[in-house]
Amino acid sequence: MIDETLSEAKDLMERAIEATSEDFGTVRTGRANPSLYSKVLVDYYGSPTPLQQLASFNTPDAKTILITPYDVSAMRDIEKALSDSEIGANPSNDGKQIRITMPDLTEERRKEYAKLVKGKGEDHKVSVRNARRKAKDTIEKAVKDGEVGEDEGKRGTDELEQLTKTYVEKIDDMTKRKEAELLEV
Repeated sequence: MIDETLSEAKDLMERAIEATSEDFGTVRTGRANPSLYSKVLVDYYGSPTPLQQLASFNTPDAKTILITPYDVSAMRDIEKALSDSEIGANPSNDGKQIRITMPDLTEERRKEYAKLVKGKGEDHKVSVRNARRKAKDTIEKAVKDGEVGEDEGKRGTDELEQLTKTYVEKIDDMTKRKEAELLEV
């Protein structure tokens, strides 16, 4: 019972780590990276569609991303979605591909991105803590109902706290690495 609850909590915390990694991948660091556009939605025939389902990406150098739509008729919609995104790059269209040249990041913009990363890290730590709270409630209920002994409940709670501490530290480390990457000139 306790092991099952801890396993569920660990799975939820693992998902928080994965979500943190994905979110940090969408924050620009000055290098061209197709994952910057993973959350961009294109209005494709009336329905919001992820850009990565509509085009292929290529990075010929550190500052350029080439986006080649699978359906050339969607070029204008893709270009509009890219222009409207918060990434801060201007797409140019040559009829077959969309070229995005990433501008250099200013010091102010780097600090803004570092602040954004810190906020996203805090949000993901909250999801880890929510997983802990849910598991702790389950363990406390099992002890109260007599399904497990108090000693076993205490052991489970202690393991849960250690697990939570480990995952919160992982998110903190990821946040510090991303901030350092952003502030590096």
